[in-house]
Amino acid sequence: MSALVDADLLLDIKKFGKVDVSACFSCGNCTAICPLSGNDGTFPRRMIRYAQVGMKETLLSSKELWTCYHCGMCSDSCPTQADPGGFMAAARRYAIASYDKTRLAYLMYTQPVFATILAVVLAAFFAVFMYTSHGPQSATSMNLFGFIPEPLIHYTGLVVMILAFLFGVAGIVTMVHKLSRQELNVRGKSQVSGWKALWSAIGVESIGQKRYRDDCATAQVEVPWYRRRWLVHSLTMWGFLGLLIATVVDYGLSLIGVKMPGTWVPIWYPTRLLGTLAGLAMLYGVTMFFVDRFTKANQSAKNSAPADWMLLVLLWIVGFTGFLIEISLYLAHPPAWGYWIFLFHVSVAMELILLAPFMKFAHAIYRPVALYYLARAGNGASGD
Repeated sequence: MSALVDADLLLDIKKFGKVDVSACFSCGNCTAICPLSGNDGTFPRRMIRYAQVGMKETLLSSKELWTCYHCGMCSDSCPTQADPGGFMAAARRYAIASYDKTRLAYLMYTQPVFATILAVVLAAFFAVFMYTSHGPQSATSMNLFGFIPEPLIHYTGLVVMILAFLFGVAGIVTMVHKLSRQELNVRGKSQVSGWKALWSAIGVESIGQKRYRDDCATAQVEVPWYRRRWLVHSLTMWGFLGLLIATVVDYGLSLIGVKMPGTWVPIWYPTRLLGTLAGLAMLYGVTMFFVDRFTKANQSAKNSAPADWMLLVLLWIVGFTGFLIEISLYLAHPPAWGYWIFLFHVSVAMELILLAPFMKFAHAIYRPVALYYLARAGNGASGD
C-alpha cells in the first residue's frame, strides 16, 4: 500500500522541540539500549525514519510513539547526538496538535507568547465573570461560597468540564481512526481480548506504571528513590486525581446536606484529609519536576516545551493556593486575603481543566488508548 509523503514533516516536528535527527543513520544503538524495545528490532529508530522520509500518517498512526517514557538512555548512547528521546517527545507533541482539529494545541506548543497571553486572559475572564456575582465577606466566619455563590462555581465548572470532555473525545476519535486503520492494514485480527487489553492499558500501565517503574528504572539507578521520575510522575498524577475526587465527593455531600463545601471541618474529616494528602503529593511531584527542569537533571528535562512549563505552573498554583485557602479556614479570624485567594484558585482551576486537552496533560488520554492497541496486538505489559 502506497503512503503519501510530507517533505516538511521533519521541519514541522522541529517546531515542537529543539531536536534534529537528520544526523541519524539508523545504527541501532537506541534500539539496542531501549528497555522497551523488546522483540521489536526497529524501535525507536523506526519512528525517526518515518519523520526523515516524510511518512506523516504512518507516524501519527503509530501506537509505539506513545510507549516511550523518555528515560534518555537512547539519547545518551547516540553516537551522532541525534537525541532520539527528545525527538520522541517532540513527535508526541506534534501528534497532540495533529489530533486536535481546533488548532489550539498547535498554537499552544508553537507560539509561547500566544499561550501565555491566553492563559492570563482565561484566568482573568473566569475571575471577573465570577466576581460580578460576589457576595459579602463575612467577618465572623470564613464563608467562601457566600463570597462566590456555590451554584455559579458548580455550573461554570460543569460547562468547563463538558467542553474539555468534548475536546478530549474529539481528539481520541481522530487518534482511534488512525490507529484502527493502521492496525487493519498491518495486523488484521487482534491477538488479545478487549478486556484483557483494557486491563493492561489502564490497570497495569496507566495506574500501575509497570514498565515505567520496572523497565525504565535502569536509567535512574543512581538517583535517590524520592527523586525517581516514575515516583514524581505518580505523585503528580495521583495528587491531581485525589484533589478532583475530594472536590467531587465534597460537593456530593453538600447535595445531601451532610456538609457545606468551603466550610470548616476537622483535618481528619475524610474529604479534607484526602484533599490535604493529595495536595501534598501533587505539590511535591510538581516541585520536583521544576527542580529537574531548572537543573536539567535528566534527558527529559533538558528541552521542555513552553506548554509543558505552563502545565506545571498551573498545577503548582492550584495546589499552593488550595493550601492557602485551607489555612485561612483554620485561622481564628477570617482573613480578607482568603476570599481573594479562593477566587484566584477557582479561576486557575477552571482554566487548567479547559486547557488540559491541549497541553501535555493530553498524554493522560492518548497514552492509554495507544497502550490498549499495543496490548490488543499482544505487546502489552502483563499484570504479573
